[in-house]
Order: sequence, then C-alpha cells, then structure tokens
Amino acid sequence: MASESPFLTRYVLNNGLEMPSIGLGTFRMRQADIIVETFDEALSAGYRMFDTATAYNNEGLIKEALETLLPKHGLERDDIFITTKLAPSDHGNERVRAAYQRSLDLLGLEYVDLYLIHFPGTANIPANDMRNFRMRDMTWRTLTEMYDEGLINSIGVSNFTQRHLDEIISSSHVTPTVNQVEWHPFYHDYDLLKFCKENDIQLQAYCSFGGSSHDNNELLNNPVVTQIAKKHNATSAQVLLVWALQHDIAVIPKTTHPDRLKENITLQFKLTPEEIKALNGLGERNMKYAWDPKAVT
Repeated sequence: MASESPFLTRYVLNNGLEMPSIGLGTFRMRQADIIVETFDEALSAGYRMFDTATAYNNEGLIKEALETLLPKHGLERDDIFITTKLAPSDHGNERVRAAYQRSLDLLGLEYVDLYLIHFPGTANIPANDMRNFRMRDMTWRTLTEMYDEGLINSIGVSNFTQRHLDEIISSSHVTPTVNQVEWHPFYHDYDLLKFCKENDIQLQAYCSFGGSSHDNNELLNNPVVTQIAKKHNATSAQVLLVWALQHDIAVIPKTTHPDRLKENITLQFKLTPEEIKALNGLGERNMKYAWDPKAVT
C-alpha cells in the first residue's frame, strides 16, 4: 500500500502549513476524460496534492474532476492540497488579483493552498530588461497583501534563482514557502538547495524524469539509473523520485498511466550513499529541459 512508503509524508512549510511530499503534476493534461480517469486513480492510490497552472489551460477541467471525485472518495476540500501558478503575462498589481480570482473561478475553489509566481520574468519583456525586477517586486508585494488578507493559504515561487530569492527575502516580510524548480540528476543546483534550506524555503522538483514530458527518455534509460533500479527491483522513475526525496525535495511527477501512478507514490526503498553519489555525478551533463531563469534581470 502507498501509505507504507517512508516517503509519503508531509513537509511543514515556513508558515506552518503542511504540504504533501508527493503530488501529481498536470502539465499538458488537457482532455477532460483523461483528467477524470487520472485523478480517480490518483486519489485511490493516495495522492492528495495536485499541481496546475494558469499556463496549463486545465484549471476548469480539474474543477469538473474534483466536483465528481471528492465525494466519490469520501473526501472534503480540506483533504487535498491544490497548487496553481500566476502566468508571466499577469505580473503587476491588479492583474495579479484578477488572475488569482480567475483561477479560483475556474477551479471552483474559495482558495488555493499554494499560489506560485510561475517565472521571474514578465511576458513580452526582454530577459535583461530591469522592468522584470520592478514587475516581480510589485507582484510579490501584491501576493503578500493577498496572503495577509487570508485569500491564499501560502505563496511561493517557481523557477527562481538564488538571486531572485534574495531580492524577495531582503525586501519583504513574507518569505516564499516553496520554490518549484527543474531538478533531476542531469540538472541540479546544490547551492540553491543549501540556500533554500538555510532560509526555510521548501524546494519542490518538476521534470523529475528529465525530458520525458518532451518524449526524451535519456535520463530514464541512463545505465546508472537502470542499474540502480534493477538492484532495488524498482523502476527508473521510482529511483529518480527517491533520489529527490532523500534530499528532502518534494516531487510532483506527471503520468496518466494507472500502474505508474501507483508506482510513483509507492516508494519503499532507500538509496545508499554510493548510489546517491553516482546519480549526483550525472549532473556533469548539465542537461536542462525547461525554461531557464538565469538570464532574467
């Protein structure tokens, strides 16, 4: 059973809110029937955290799934943890409030548990333009007001570098609860992880399987990964998730396959220090699959 997994736990965020360690990502899930079927299987398997974004264009479909499935599984709204994200085109002041309300309406919710700035840059502004800093600062100030007003359970960021985080921490009374970033053996930043731990910011990984969402299974098929998987009688995906979780990094793997949904939350083994070192060593590839925030001013 999934509940027996030593990794199926909750992280306490810096505002006291508890966030599940393992959730379901919904990137590119845009078919109503697939979302319903996937969420049904996920809730049965023990998932209680679901990650979406304005940019995913599926918030309305998730509403329909939750309205049907929560009663079916005997669950209430407070039993699940919902994350969505502010699109780069909605940075600013009143745009932030309007975008959040739009997400609530689409999701059919009175609040979300975690609202993230999806990217440090603003749409249609060049990466090296100082307006990015000003828009980002305005956006975070607005989000802190909304948080203080009790409209959102917690606020955080996604794709933020240490520099971007430093700016927020030095100018705001609210520290982001979460930084959701690309993180897998081919691409990881231990300085960022150390910084987040020192500042009580929970790191959450996306692209845990490398480029699989882009039909690139190079990481899943890497000999180091497959050999470790064979040793533990596990899948490559399970090895990659355990690797992140043993670094105290939350994960939101995306799949629509029932068997993989169960496998991704049923993690009943731990990696040895030698295996972790071997997987860490794959970082020499420095292979990034998603958007890169480093150039954003």
